Amino acid sequence: MKAEDSADMLQHVRDICLALPEAVEIIDGFGHKTFKINGKSFVITGENESGFNLSFKSDRETQEILLQKEHFSKTPYIGQHGWVSMQNPAEKDWAELADLIQEAYLRAAPKRMIKVWNELNKK
Repeated sequence: MKAEDSADMLQHVRDICLALPEAVEIIDGFGHKTFKINGKSFVITGENESGFNLSFKSDRETQEILLQKEHFSKTPYIGQHGWVSMQNPAEKDWAELADLIQEAYLRAAPKRMIKVWNELNKK
């Protein structure tokens, strides 16, 4: 995988995450780009020999459903807490990932932010 492909994927994740209220990006102690709300991680990205890797917070029920799909896997070390990973997302995956990232954000967000989110997204 080319470095610019990973950079494009990271920028796509960054655009989704930082559009969410009060979300911030930090670099953790392992060098991963981590997106947090109120000090709690909801997305972690990194690179390995296989390319770009994206992990996001989920619940166990959603995790089980996603793990039945070919391109999702349980996140090492934190998968027992519902985290799910995806290696090198393809263009067709981004609509689903945007929804999953928003769900991850809401799982990590404090109640006041969930209220703000619901107000902003009323239909």
